Amino acid sequence: MKVALCQIDTTVGDFAGNSRKILEYAGRAAAANAELAVFPELAVCGYPPEDLLLSPGFLHAHDAALHELAANLPPGIDVLVGCVAENAAAGSRGGHPLHNAVALLQDGLVQIVARKSLLPTYDVFDESRYFEPWLTPETNIVRLHGKRIGIVICEDGWNDAHFWDKRIYAIDPVERVVRAGAQLVVNLSASPWSLGKDTFRHRMVAAAAVRHGVPMLYVNMVGGDVELQFDGGSLAVKSTGIACQPVMFAETLQVVETDEEWTEQPAPQPAEAMHHAAIVQGIRAYVRKFGFQKAVIGLSGGIDSALVATLAVDALGAANVAGIGMPSSYSSDHSVDDARRLAKNLGIDFHVLPIAPLQDAFANVLEPVFRGSKPGLAEENLQSRMRGSLLMAFANKFGHLVLTTGNKSECAVGYCTLYGDTNGALAPIADLWKTEVWALSRWLNRDGERIPPRSIEKAPSAELRPDQFDTDSLPPYPELDPVLRCIVEENMTVEQTAKRTGMARSKVAELFAKVQNAEFKRYQYPPTLKVSERCWSGRRMPVSHHYREQ
Repeated sequence: MKVALCQIDTTVGDFAGNSRKILEYAGRAAAANAELAVFPELAVCGYPPEDLLLSPGFLHAHDAALHELAANLPPGIDVLVGCVAENAAAGSRGGHPLHNAVALLQDGLVQIVARKSLLPTYDVFDESRYFEPWLTPETNIVRLHGKRIGIVICEDGWNDAHFWDKRIYAIDPVERVVRAGAQLVVNLSASPWSLGKDTFRHRMVAAAAVRHGVPMLYVNMVGGDVELQFDGGSLAVKSTGIACQPVMFAETLQVVETDEEWTEQPAPQPAEAMHHAAIVQGIRAYVRKFGFQKAVIGLSGGIDSALVATLAVDALGAANVAGIGMPSSYSSDHSVDDARRLAKNLGIDFHVLPIAPLQDAFANVLEPVFRGSKPGLAEENLQSRMRGSLLMAFANKFGHLVLTTGNKSECAVGYCTLYGDTNGALAPIADLWKTEVWALSRWLNRDGERIPPRSIEKAPSAELRPDQFDTDSLPPYPELDPVLRCIVEENMTVEQTAKRTGMARSKVAELFAKVQNAEFKRYQYPPTLKVSERCWSGRRMPVSHHYREQ
């Protein structure tokens, strides 16, 4: 059977736009002589719809779009598409009123042929808030073109007891549909990306293909939805290999013949290339899905702002990116020079707005209440907030979105200023550790200078007071980042972290306290593009708590 893997980018709630895209790809599949076209999880409404699922109007619009899709499909093609379905048992037996489901669109009719069994409630997921789990996944089988096709939905494929050391669900829906006679298993997914997940996904799907001895088709969503980045990477896997190379971070249609031999192996990509693709997609999707075209970045001459500007250019084009240098009385000459050189390399507009006059004005206004005190953190933070105000003014005046330039290391320990350098609509690199920022910046320069070498090599500094460096407040980043990874991403104790990293226990304890004390800052941080397994959006700590590890 010829099956089209339709890897598309949907927008939550855009029923007209999503339907047009589904019809377009179904038409392309029919033109390629495919007999079946498969689309991602919840493709009709977009993923994740969250509390829109509580709106009767939204559900009515969803159902209308689904039936209109069926009525307008090109002849000669069947379609499996992710959708929402009513839980018919909710009235008599209770439970949530909806299922995360799959519809078969055939001959102008809509038939719900599968419902999701495993509903994730970890990290960024909260599906059990809306959906009722399907307890009999072995019924998720449909006969098409002479084959019995088992259908699972995203998480349903992530619970193989022979693959996972520890499982969080009692059943394996893939095993159930194969036992029920499935000759082909299709997984409709909306699986957000994090570094290494594409490789892991292939290993998992390949293990299932080997174990069950049937072809596995995995169709994943692509595109950005605020923090979440969907990479696509759709797969057609047999025990002998894959049918074609997965396409990452781009819409695509790939037609596979299920009866042919598949022998290819996926080609791995460097981490920096994947980070670049995910963040560029995220910036582009966020800016454009909110109806904007342009972005503005405060350029300090340092590596973080240089990287964000470069990524913004790759996402939006140089004509749609502006940089603003805002030197203070403490800024070094090379800071403005490096920012100007970056802007020239990238071909973006660059403006210099000195804040020294603002520093004097604020000092004069505050003198009556600050009189007799020594200059310190309050004055330093004021500089950052002045810059934030100028960036927001420029953005409001000319229709830009401000991109925040903080990285994950700074965000973890609260080395940032609320309402200052945390200002912005989106934080593109706040899930990249500082060491990853350097690695990605060097990768971007692999074919020639884009980011000035001095921005990469010089010692990091906020330049908020004379001769200030980040190492005045923090360990060097190559020492800091492994410790923060243990604390933030692995939930390790102070003792465990000290043993793993070799850092003195007392220093680890200080960093642990900084992470805990910065929770309120992260709560107010702009949306962060998720590129790791543990981004801030999936780390659900109380904003106010009194627990401190002894």
